[in-house]
Amino acid sequence: MHLSEGVLHIPTLACGVAVAVIGVIIGLKKIDYQQLPLTALFSATFFVASTIHVPIGIGSVHLILNGIAGIFLGWAVFPAFLIALVLQAFLFSFGGLTVLGINLCIMALPAVLVHYLFNYFRPSSLSSKTCIIFGIMAGVIGIAGSALLASLVLMLDGGADYSDLITLLLISHTPVLFIDSAIGATVLILLLKMYPSALKITK
Repeated sequence: MHLSEGVLHIPTLACGVAVAVIGVIIGLKKIDYQQLPLTALFSATFFVASTIHVPIGIGSVHLILNGIAGIFLGWAVFPAFLIALVLQAFLFSFGGLTVLGINLCIMALPAVLVHYLFNYFRPSSLSSKTCIIFGIMAGVIGIAGSALLASLVLMLDGGADYSDLITLLLISHTPVLFIDSAIGATVLILLLKMYPSALKITK
């Protein structure tokens, strides 16, 4: 869900950079040594998943998996996604450096929300059913949240000029929402069976 360069005005870009910097600082402070391999894993997963993308107007459609990453990383998604977005900008010209802050916020903020919702509503004992529910929740909030944030940014920056593109952006990400939800549920079920201690997340 990369917004392209040259679309947004400088004040909007500056706000995105400010929020992104705050998020990265918080994320770096919350990462501990034991979490580094997991952070690197999700950074690589996010990078690979979003390299296969379909351009849609001034954005693009691709797998994000930000919701499932948010469950495990929390604020650490900011530095993790930042690395992936920088590499994509330099290697594949996806997004761009001027919209880096905005794109990072669009993908990372819903992931942080998923993290806190998971920890708040998670029962003391997880089952396959609750894993499916939380996996779907991660996919829906992650993708829908990113799509709505991107739409809000476009609406505030360009108003009615972007109304058709906003509609296209929301509609085109509906299939991605279902795929991300299915992947999220599958990951949580596999972890419940093979490595249940990984789901005891409190950070």
